[in-house]
Amino acid sequence: MALGETSYDGYGKAGRDIDARREAQGATRTVDRPNSDVAPEAPAATPARAASKRSPWNRKNPYRATVLANSVLSGPESTKEVRHYAFALGDSGLNYDVGDGLGVKPVNNPELVDALIGRVGVSPDTTVAVKGAEQRLDELLTHSYEIGVPSMDLLETVAERTGDDELCHVLSTGDREALDAWTWGKDVLDVLALDDKLALEPAELLGLLRPLQHRVYSISSSPLAHEGTVHLTVSSVRYRSAARDRGGVCSTFLADRVPEGATVGVFLSANKSFRLPTDDDASVIMVGPGTGIAPFRAFLHERRARNASGRNWLFFGDQHRGSDYLYEDELDGFSRDGVLTKLDLAFSRDQNEKIYVQHRMRESGKELYAWLEEGGYFYVCGDATRMAKDVDAALHDVIVEHGGRTSDQADDYVAELKRDKRYLRDVY
Repeated sequence: MALGETSYDGYGKAGRDIDARREAQGATRTVDRPNSDVAPEAPAATPARAASKRSPWNRKNPYRATVLANSVLSGPESTKEVRHYAFALGDSGLNYDVGDGLGVKPVNNPELVDALIGRVGVSPDTTVAVKGAEQRLDELLTHSYEIGVPSMDLLETVAERTGDDELCHVLSTGDREALDAWTWGKDVLDVLALDDKLALEPAELLGLLRPLQHRVYSISSSPLAHEGTVHLTVSSVRYRSAARDRGGVCSTFLADRVPEGATVGVFLSANKSFRLPTDDDASVIMVGPGTGIAPFRAFLHERRARNASGRNWLFFGDQHRGSDYLYEDELDGFSRDGVLTKLDLAFSRDQNEKIYVQHRMRESGKELYAWLEEGGYFYVCGDATRMAKDVDAALHDVIVEHGGRTSDQADDYVAELKRDKRYLRDVY
């Protein structure tokens, strides 16, 4: 069985990889591998503030939160578009802790919906029977089905009917990385465009699509400092491919079609494995470049609201200080007020040699190791594919160099940090 949560990339990847590897080694599959979505219906109640009863708001029944703020954080010269969002929790009764995530139910791009209906060759008001009820095709494609990311069922059906050489080859190899590379940037319309003669009835097309999934973002606010609201820090994904402008399903929905005053379906996604220490005297080390700063903004506001005496050290970085220094005024304020004991910055494109947060860690390795030896907690948030691995390698190097340990002993040291829940990651 491949376990995972469908709102995340790499859903069930470990199970799929093991299954494919065993098949390649000659093993015989006795039953088909099931995929299981283990996303919780609702977050568990937190001891400090939550009500005893389960919240009625979950991924199937999100709360309609009013947008209080939708503003661009990155500068006009930035190659990125990072936005700050604030949502009113109103009378929802939703309670969250710093470290939690917020699930957002997106709405598909109406231009892509129209183009897809045009490709199928029917009227937008065509009705399709879904779960025993006739519903309009345009409404279903807008709110209920995933059209930004093609499903495996759709890929296999199109490959079988069209015989497209490239798609058939990628599917035949069982190489998940090759398939991910082929599908990257492609949506359902791209897959149908492989053969103009391919005809699918509306009901048949819907049967090949996945349900529209929520997206989960790290919360960047503190319930103590931002009472009655919840904040997100989101990078808008935009690119152009095959003569069409594309965008992330949820990030561009929020950026382009959810102005202040509008409402968005949201629910809490508890993350009990990414919590501040209960001891307010404990030191906290945070590594969060780019939008990875989100939970650490929340941590700092929370620590100040709790009058925590423990030290706080943030490693932040991005491309350019002039355009990508997210929450610069707030971080400067935290530093002036003494909430932020140390702030190490790494702007990779502001000099000839690229400098990243892991370089700053090594530069301050002696002090970093001392904080860990004194009981400090080490947190990482952001990109899992490169940044988190590079930060982990830098942490090992610091322990070897300044702890006088061998590589194997550094591995044991890091393993102990993880067992003690003093090395926590929220990576994606």
